[in-house]
Amino acid sequence: MGPRRIDAASGVSRQPCAVEGSRTAAWRLTLPVTLFFAAATQLFAAPKIIAVNVDDVIHPVTAEIIAHAIDQAAHDNAAAVLIRLNTPGGLLDASREITSSMIASRVPVIAYVTPSGGRAASAGFFLLETADVAAMAPGTNTGAASPVLLEGQMDDTMRKKVENDTAAWLRSIEVKRDRNSAEAEKAIREAKSWTDKEALNDHLIDLIAPDETALLDQLDGRQITRFDGQQEILHTAGAQVVNYQESARERIISAVADPNLAFILLVLGALGVYVEFTSPGLILPGIAGAIMVLLGLSGLAVLPINWIGVALLILALVLFACEAKFASHGILGIGGTISMILGALLLVNGPPTVQIHLSTALAVTIPFALITMFLVTLVVRARHGKVLLADGGMLDEIGEARTPLAPAGKVFVHGEYWDAVSDKPVEAGSAVRIISRDGMTLRVEPSGKKS
Repeated sequence: MGPRRIDAASGVSRQPCAVEGSRTAAWRLTLPVTLFFAAATQLFAAPKIIAVNVDDVIHPVTAEIIAHAIDQAAHDNAAAVLIRLNTPGGLLDASREITSSMIASRVPVIAYVTPSGGRAASAGFFLLETADVAAMAPGTNTGAASPVLLEGQMDDTMRKKVENDTAAWLRSIEVKRDRNSAEAEKAIREAKSWTDKEALNDHLIDLIAPDETALLDQLDGRQITRFDGQQEILHTAGAQVVNYQESARERIISAVADPNLAFILLVLGALGVYVEFTSPGLILPGIAGAIMVLLGLSGLAVLPINWIGVALLILALVLFACEAKFASHGILGIGGTISMILGALLLVNGPPTVQIHLSTALAVTIPFALITMFLVTLVVRARHGKVLLADGGMLDEIGEARTPLAPAGKVFVHGEYWDAVSDKPVEAGSAVRIISRDGMTLRVEPSGKKS
């Protein structure tokens, strides 16, 4: 018999429970093993890389998407962030915001110009040069990063100020990345561009890779210097590349941030709202128009707006309305069309990549002008026409007696049946003339005219 113990509460002696001791011992043995396997799984799991595409114009929504992708990579302890570049450029302010996110990233950032035939032009060049690793696919190009001002021609002093500021920004990046800052400046001052081989030879990029698999294989084990000077070794072989999933808001705003699409939505929405106002009760044009106007405005809200362009668009609407009211023989309508085209072209401040195209302005403005003037003309004519339901609106109108009037009966006028009375007898089928109206009853008299 083993040792016994006395239960203080009951005074009864009890044998220690061997089962409980076995469970405790098993738990103590199992916990370290479980923790070991969990750590080993984490250690030997394939590294994760968060990939994000920049395959359109660079604007504030692009900056938001890249910032969120970098945050996700940090949260998931990813090995790197891969930015796939194929862009004609975009807004300089948005590029500064993106480069700030890339510099502050706790996770290494790899910029890769892909696919073959793609480019990282203008603002895309800054993103390429800011990355911890800059790579290009064969047959791609980069550069041509001269600042462009749309508000008018820059004089020499202003151009020098803008170029010097941008060049200083680029030099501060190139020095930290140990790349050829003197050569990189030529993208700003001379609008110079480079092929993939030229960029590698001029020490503007780190490597050329035919595809992502080759890129990650070449980077595995490479030691890089982060922007803050710390050394880090990349582990990218066999990495799991996970595409960043944009939120519904990011997808919608990114789509309508195209100034051409935003302008089309804005104009079509305005037309739908106007149709609803001129023909109350249709409902659908008003709802669809309001949604399109709000989407168009949300797209333009992320772009730099030129208020001269806004004023020209408002002037165009005023001129269209005046054309229907005053006899100008089309002069006001032509002026409104020209004003709307100019307003569309001047609406967005920025490089040509974020400007509304002339073809879009013409394709939208001319039909809008014709439809608007037509609708306004109908409204003005309707307001100057006779109101049929007013007391005098039906006077002298000719109708047909559908029943004998002796003295009361039914008459048919303007596609409607009315109660009617006549001081003189009227046979069914005879024409009658309306001489007055009392509520919903017409007073008529025989007419010699045909109904």
